Amino acid sequence: MKRFLSLVTLVTLALTFASCTKKANENELLIGSYSSNTGATGSFGILQNQGIDMAVEEINAAGGINGKKIVMVNYDNKSENEETLTVVNRLISQDNVLAIIGETTSGKSKIGAQVAQANKVVMLSPSATNPDVTNVGNYIFRTCFIDPFQGLVMAKFTTEYLKFKKAAILRDIKSDYSMGLSDVFAAEFKKLGGVIVVDTSYEEGDIDFKSQLNSIKSKNPDVIFVPGYYNEVALLAKQLKELNMKQILLGGDGWSSPKLYEIAKEAITGHYFSNHYTTNSTDPKTVEFVKNYKAKYNQDADVMAALGYDSVYLLAEAIRNTQTVTRETIREELAKIKDFAGVTGKMSMDENRNAVKSAVVVKTVGPEYKYITTVNP
Repeated sequence: MKRFLSLVTLVTLALTFASCTKKANENELLIGSYSSNTGATGSFGILQNQGIDMAVEEINAAGGINGKKIVMVNYDNKSENEETLTVVNRLISQDNVLAIIGETTSGKSKIGAQVAQANKVVMLSPSATNPDVTNVGNYIFRTCFIDPFQGLVMAKFTTEYLKFKKAAILRDIKSDYSMGLSDVFAAEFKKLGGVIVVDTSYEEGDIDFKSQLNSIKSKNPDVIFVPGYYNEVALLAKQLKELNMKQILLGGDGWSSPKLYEIAKEAITGHYFSNHYTTNSTDPKTVEFVKNYKAKYNQDADVMAALGYDSVYLLAEAIRNTQTVTRETIREELAKIKDFAGVTGKMSMDENRNAVKSAVVVKTVGPEYKYITTVNP
């Protein structure tokens, strides 16, 4: 699979769709989204879309935005880079959307961001934490914090809360998300007096981690930092238990999926990861969201759903503040967002279009995520 997509390719594909453009009704606001609804990270897309759909239904039921209803157009990128390129071009040049809610993962968000920036269309990613995503340009935003903060959170948690100073890192070398988080964790952990005793790797889709785990076992670290996605983390947790290794696993928000427990079962209990919010929150806005989501979907509100939900409301706030709704005015107003109260916490856009907000650390206890602590920016 190609890992680099040139700007020429992006623009060429956009032009191939140009003759198929369509316009929304004058009483509608056409917003696009793309997500991994199937494939390796399919759980993320399904959950994100549930949060998006719930927010759209609420806003439309309350009269829409300045009297106009939101119409969402979503395409499945099948967890693939090439399909991401295709569907984002389609949203912009065929569907003529005003703005796009982007992918959950950083790698595919970077691909979508290149297309959106080239066409001057706002892309707001709910959960792509790699800093390079918004570095693509001034039309690219995110609803989440970024990896440097998430890496710092877990380094501080390890040294200050768990009181451990020896760590191993097991990173996905094909993932921008995993590589970025691993680099930051390593640097911050060392600054705090910690030692990285081994730094090894795997690739998305791997199912056997025993070679890496045996290598780690020989170095006897206190913890193993694994900032990957739920499929591989779940299998790794099972094999850690099979090898009778007692190390605590640590990770990032890529762990957050019901699939984590479905695959790992009790092997995942007792480990920790950083996340964007907790269903244990006592904030009235979050409590209401968690209750309504449970009633609608008969499941707990995963963080991908919560971030998708907040992303719709952020875009709605920006659109509501425009005098004339255009792609450019949405960009201008989104950049001005300050002290926005979302279900994942209060947030403001910084000069790089990243949401400044708190992170939480949770502990895996069976299928539940038990809230442990909050770390402020």
